[in-house]
Amino acid sequence: MVIVTLNNILPHVVKTAKKAGAFIKKERTKFSPDKIEIKGLNDLVSYVDKGAEELIVKELKEILPEAGFIVEENSVSVKKEYNWIVDPLDGTTNFIHGIPCYAVSIALEHNGEIILGVVYEVSRNECFTAVTSCGAFLNNEPINVSQTKIVSESLIATGFPIYNFSHLENYLSCLKYFMQNTHGVRRIGAAAADLCYLACGRVDAFFEYNLNSWDVAAGALIIKEARGTVTDFKGGNNWLFGKEICCTNGLVQNEFHLIIEKHFINTPAYRNPC
Repeated sequence: MVIVTLNNILPHVVKTAKKAGAFIKKERTKFSPDKIEIKGLNDLVSYVDKGAEELIVKELKEILPEAGFIVEENSVSVKKEYNWIVDPLDGTTNFIHGIPCYAVSIALEHNGEIILGVVYEVSRNECFTAVTSCGAFLNNEPINVSQTKIVSESLIATGFPIYNFSHLENYLSCLKYFMQNTHGVRRIGAAAADLCYLACGRVDAFFEYNLNSWDVAAGALIIKEARGTVTDFKGGNNWLFGKEICCTNGLVQNEFHLIIEKHFINTPAYRNPC
């Protein structure tokens, strides 16, 4: 597949994301708490997640029939050379409680590399897009990461652990440092949105552990195409399936990673989690 082809299918992926977003927005107006299902500790799902995923999968099969799927709600599971990585409703807990930040996230992966990404934040009608080597966009306007140069002047985004507490002490130590030594910390509740907010300069760095590929795939590409950096906690490339991710505007990357290393990597608790 060549870049021209990716740019040709991008509008169709955007249309699919917005179609799913319209479904989600409509269902929010009549959503009832008794429609919530429990997948695990603090891990919630609803018919809206499942319905949005079915809609997205159906549309994507028509856009690229030869592609496989990695999806959150397991409506389909088959891996091929090209794979769609889909989170139909990132920020389900926000959605259930009526908190306005939740998103549709769609990425296309090829041999471990993300080559196309779309994140549609439903509440603000913001559509973030990227195709590899073609830049990042918000509602068709080019975006770039911030120009903040030091961590002390940065706004940090993160996500709280909700069921895997194996590195909780590391996380709290890191959180304490950022609370005391930056412009502040934001926990928005939808990782895909966090990543896109970094890409367009609203925050300067992001870290979280225990995320899945569908949480980060599209947003990570958008950050890279907006001239930011994406790594795992060790500074390597195992962020897509490694369940930990560290993103920056590039300018604070070295300083930010030293802090992550101090509070996570270089501790017995991280090497030997309980």
